Amino acid sequence: MKLNIDNTFTNELPADKELNVFPRQVSEACFSFVNPREPSEPKILHYSSEMAEAIGLSKEAAESAYFTQLFSGAEVFPETKPYAMCYGGHQFGHWAGQLGDGRAINLFEVIENNKRWALQLKGSGLTPYSRTADGLAVLRSSVREHLCSEAMHHLGVPTTRSLSLALTGDQVLRDVQYNGNPAYEKGAVVCRVAPSFIRFGNFQILAARQDHKNLRLLMNYTIRHFFPGIKENTKEGYIEFFQKVSNDTLKMVMDWQRVGFVHGVMNTDNMSILGLTIDFGPYGWLEGYDRNWTPNTTDKQHRRYRFGQQPNVALWNLAQLGSALNLIIDDVPALEAILNAYQETFTLAYQKMMRDKLGLAIEKEDDEVLFQDLENTLHLTETDMTIFYRNLANLKKDETLPEDLNALDFIKEAFYAPEELKEETLQGWINWLKAYQERLHLEINDDETRKAKMNAVNPKYVLRNYMAQLAIDKADDGDYSLISELHELLKKPYDNQPENEKWFAKRPEWARNKVGCSMLSCSS
Repeated sequence: MKLNIDNTFTNELPADKELNVFPRQVSEACFSFVNPREPSEPKILHYSSEMAEAIGLSKEAAESAYFTQLFSGAEVFPETKPYAMCYGGHQFGHWAGQLGDGRAINLFEVIENNKRWALQLKGSGLTPYSRTADGLAVLRSSVREHLCSEAMHHLGVPTTRSLSLALTGDQVLRDVQYNGNPAYEKGAVVCRVAPSFIRFGNFQILAARQDHKNLRLLMNYTIRHFFPGIKENTKEGYIEFFQKVSNDTLKMVMDWQRVGFVHGVMNTDNMSILGLTIDFGPYGWLEGYDRNWTPNTTDKQHRRYRFGQQPNVALWNLAQLGSALNLIIDDVPALEAILNAYQETFTLAYQKMMRDKLGLAIEKEDDEVLFQDLENTLHLTETDMTIFYRNLANLKKDETLPEDLNALDFIKEAFYAPEELKEETLQGWINWLKAYQERLHLEINDDETRKAKMNAVNPKYVLRNYMAQLAIDKADDGDYSLISELHELLKKPYDNQPENEKWFAKRPEWARNKVGCSMLSCSS
């Protein structure tokens, strides 16, 4: 197997001097060398041919025995030294100190077609950052990460990618619901791929330790390799770098809001410096539209990371990053100006997102009222976000809507409790649809043009939690066909795919409160 290896992170940044692997505080270093744990009986369950090609591997290479060995952690690629990154972070708003790659081990970096890719195994064993955990992952969480990484990419959401999903042949003990009933599950490893896995927390830990030298080195390294056009080792360049990170982070979060994705655990150590969705843990997709929903059981009480709060949390996280970078930049007003601009930019980005979702090409001053009224209307009764926006495109702007339930025929599949569509709730929906029609009369696009534009931003297919759980249940029984089926389906989330219409459906009632389908834990 031939790969164009180009390891910059380990060549240009300081390594931990201690080579033995045991939980510890690691200072004056950006990473620690550590080899993956050798699995007892590795087996590739699925791989992305798209990502294999992206890193320069042929179909033959991707289906070879060596591919299985390499991307399950059984072998180390010649002349490479795997490593785990050192970083810290704020978890649920509180500084947690050193965290680091507790169960992720970076293999190497590859250059292919002038693109840099870092490859990382998740669930491949102990590192100096594992704390009291085992460094392993289970099939359940690994299926979710493998499918969601690729689904997000094809939705047009900035994200880390997934090359492969492998069973290790080992059993891993997990307490899924944190209720004192642990059980053994199948161990698994995902090979994650991204230009870089650097997080906000990589900078934070160095700043917290007043490690000026290595913080500057990391800032320069990151700018040099991932922010072309920005001058490293200058105050102006560092400020421009922070501005770009802010812009990229906002772009990512607005895409989450557009498709109804809830990350679930937006700690600063789970924020990519490149504005990529990273760490697919207790994530979920809005089914019934609810700004206050979070899939994370750990966050059930305070709902810090609920859907509607994600843009504000991203800003808070950026403020923590700015505080860390200021140790070198030493210009609070300049950084505060960027954070203040985020607020203004978010308002404009939100309005553009809503116009796009509603097929509005022209800006009108009172559009905000239409958007807010829709928000309120969506909360009148449980309404499936994905189905509603997709089917809203079928409304004809010159159609006369009746003053009864028939007015909602074209979106009726979106309602979880259609029996609630009466009196004030029904009238609220009819009023909003008529206001929307009036707004459409101010547009120059015809119905078909508008529908095409709406369908390009409102997906028909997303990785609903119950879909992932069905794939997990089958995989647990040794049937991996649904992983492949969903992987293919989600490559074209905006296409009609009439042969896959069964997946364009509301969450089934059996999944409403089922573990893995409604609320999830970080136990993976």
